[in-house]
Amino acid sequence: MNITLRQLQVFEKVARRMSFTRAAEELYLTQPAVSMQIKQLEESVGLPLFERLGKRLFLTEAGREIYRLSRTIAAQLEETGQTLEALKGTEGGTLTISVVSTVHYFAIRALASHCRKHPKVRIDLRVTNRRGLLQLLEENATDLALMGKPPADWDLIAEPFMDNPLVVIAPHAHPLTRRRRIPLAELENQTFLIREEGSGTRSAVEAFFNRRGIAITGSMEMNTNTAIIHGVEAGLGLGIVSLHTIQRELQDKRLAVLDVESFPIVRKWYLAHRSGKKLSRAAQAFKQFVQQNAWQLMETGG
Repeated sequence: MNITLRQLQVFEKVARRMSFTRAAEELYLTQPAVSMQIKQLEESVGLPLFERLGKRLFLTEAGREIYRLSRTIAAQLEETGQTLEALKGTEGGTLTISVVSTVHYFAIRALASHCRKHPKVRIDLRVTNRRGLLQLLEENATDLALMGKPPADWDLIAEPFMDNPLVVIAPHAHPLTRRRRIPLAELENQTFLIREEGSGTRSAVEAFFNRRGIAITGSMEMNTNTAIIHGVEAGLGLGIVSLHTIQRELQDKRLAVLDVESFPIVRKWYLAHRSGKKLSRAAQAFKQFVQQNAWQLMETGG
């Protein structure tokens, strides 16, 4: 078979997304260019690799075999690239960091401080939600991930590096800011802005209230902590966010942390990567830097 690496790269994208259009967008190619690569690959293989049933695209048996091959080759290329980057030491190469939106405040501070010591390292920072971050880990598309508690059934190396206290926030002039030791039951009378389904923060908050038999009312779902913070400032409701994300709002007296019994909910932030992944020296250096300096970075702002 006369198969090119480019054909396999294009095929892998189409097979993973099950969409020629989405693959073309990710590869910065036109859809006809993607279709041509797939057609040439099918001609080399001598069998169809996709079949369309209705509006959905499926892999044929031959397609599944080629997909396994393409993933294996992609993983080997990634490993080779990391090995070559490691040979360059910590003063060069690319460091890909993926973070859930809750952690991006800390991540930016950490990267800024780290880059002052290693200015030649190129940083690729990806901010996403929990679902997107897990997808990046699954696809081995990131060196390190900064996240809440990783799923227990994933083959990851995950180490906690800092507490992440979740607190109830309100506009600075809200009547509850003058209260102390607010009973949890009183929160049932309040309206909350909540994170989207699948968010680690939402899962932790729901588990916390469910254990105590408390039902809170969510008036609006938002997919970032920043949106919740702005919504609370605007008076749309209360919110539950990481204390680390609202330091400026507290200093400016735009928000206040409510004194609610059993709060804060203390979670952990984790540094995670795929088990068996060969971290470059740049990635190892950043991991060590975070583990040694996390609290100092949060207290001083980097």
